[in-house]
Amino acid sequence: MQNAHLFEPYRLGPLSLPNRIALAPMTRTSAEPSGLANDRMVRYYTRSAEGGFGLIITEGAYPDLAHSQAYENQPGIASEEQAAAWKPVVDAVHRAGGRIICQLMHAGALVQYNRFVREAIAPSAVKPKGRQLEEHGGSGEFNIPREMTREDIDAVIEGFAAAAVRAKQAGFDGVEVHAANGYLLDQFLSEGINLRTDEYGGSTANRVRLTVYVLEAIRRSVGPDFVVGVRISQGKVNDFEHKWRRGIEDAKIIFSALAAAKADYIHTTEYKAFRPAIGEDGPTLAALAKTYGGLPVIANDKLGEPERAERLLADGDADLAAIGTSALVNPDWPRKVKTGLPLAPFDHAFLHPIATIRDEECAPV
Repeated sequence: MQNAHLFEPYRLGPLSLPNRIALAPMTRTSAEPSGLANDRMVRYYTRSAEGGFGLIITEGAYPDLAHSQAYENQPGIASEEQAAAWKPVVDAVHRAGGRIICQLMHAGALVQYNRFVREAIAPSAVKPKGRQLEEHGGSGEFNIPREMTREDIDAVIEGFAAAAVRAKQAGFDGVEVHAANGYLLDQFLSEGINLRTDEYGGSTANRVRLTVYVLEAIRRSVGPDFVVGVRISQGKVNDFEHKWRRGIEDAKIIFSALAAAKADYIHTTEYKAFRPAIGEDGPTLAALAKTYGGLPVIANDKLGEPERAERLLADGDADLAAIGTSALVNPDWPRKVKTGLPLAPFDHAFLHPIATIRDEECAPV
């Protein structure tokens, strides 16, 4: 069968998946102002499950009622009420035959809206590069964050762990720790942003420490039979060209540390996931994660063309392919690919003037 690897069943930790195709997490800022998931989100995620995605990873949900919120109308899972609001989403996806993982995301310095506090926190008081994202309601430059204290760091770890417990209670099949794309955990990982001189700064092993501690705290809280993944990137939403300074040496330290923290999978996202991650030649970021992490790997970015996703799996670089923007205009991407139907092309104008869920994304496939 054409694209046979994409449609092979796969076991991800305790989860049995019908295929190797995941819906990538994409910020849609369509929750209630209170952070509650709503019926529009139920229909949006269910549509992808009905369209054949074996695994669905939600947009980033903020884990605490303090500094973690990044965007207005971003969903949270920071309270029992917010967790309960996710349950209709989870139940609908399960009824449609899908599996769903909740991504947990702390904004750190990349705050465009937070209804709980005025200040942003980060590893160091360094103003983020770039400008706020217009498609998510932002404008202008970012503010200078406050450098985090040890108490702040402990609170972040506890917040992630508590949110993971709430996700498990809501019926999610797992959680994904967002340590990519310039948000808080990635800020700790990044030289030039993390200027700390304590055990959370300096060497690469020190800078990945907070992500490791978050993963370990979640595992202690949810037990061994609940999927815990982690998302990693080099580039950031505010610094698209960013690369790890020590290249493969950094990759080895980072991915081996995540594996030692007992993650169930690593989700790499890199512009054109099929391209070399470092320099003009060499392995992809997904392949580096496979080599040095030894865990199942989900690869994401520009894999909407089925041949690219299939090749990445066939070459052994990744175990699953996460489809992002192509899924917005093809919520039945797996079904179309399997039956040979044409895919609708994605136009970035689809996300403007603001990247919220549209009515057509909630209609039946």
